[in-house]
Amino acid sequence: MAPTSDPICDFGWTARDFSLRGVDGRIYSLTNVRGPKGTLIVFICNHCPYVRAIADRLVEEVTALRVLGIGAIAIMPNDTVASPSDSYDNMKRFAADHKFSFPYVIDETQDIARAYGAVCTPDFFGFNVKDELQYRGRLEESKTTLVQSARRELDVVPKIKFPQWAARSNGVEAQPPPPSDSPVVSCVVVTD
Repeated sequence: MAPTSDPICDFGWTARDFSLRGVDGRIYSLTNVRGPKGTLIVFICNHCPYVRAIADRLVEEVTALRVLGIGAIAIMPNDTVASPSDSYDNMKRFAADHKFSFPYVIDETQDIARAYGAVCTPDFFGFNVKDELQYRGRLEESKTTLVQSARRELDVVPKIKFPQWAARSNGVEAQPPPPSDSPVVSCVVVTD
């Protein structure tokens, strides 16, 4: 596991469609997970200590986002031959252990990770109602250990307020996106 950081957010970039198998055996696409007010797409994996540290908080944030009309999906982009701990069976266990309330899917060819430019896990992409990228970054400031009072980057829980990245296209007053002042440090995506 080599730590890496995600690139700068390319605001306005359009979400790419996908067709990926979830841990529940169903096939999911962008249309299936898109919320009426936006979509959060997160690239995660089972073995990454950065993901493991925030997994339960991710569930909490996704639950809050769903109430606001924002759909969510987690995509596992790693090559499972090179990283067996990220296998489909281990994904099922990881999702069950953390009580995922959203689809957790596998990108077996890594084509979707490449299309999104995902280079690390966790890597968060927040899209507005028009599928335009409004946020790229991290959930919060925790690294490999959960920080109890961590500043939340998605700005939803515990205040349950509309996240800035989704507000711009939903008639909610919002400030322009801030420059990245908190780069993601995480695990590199394991490629074939």
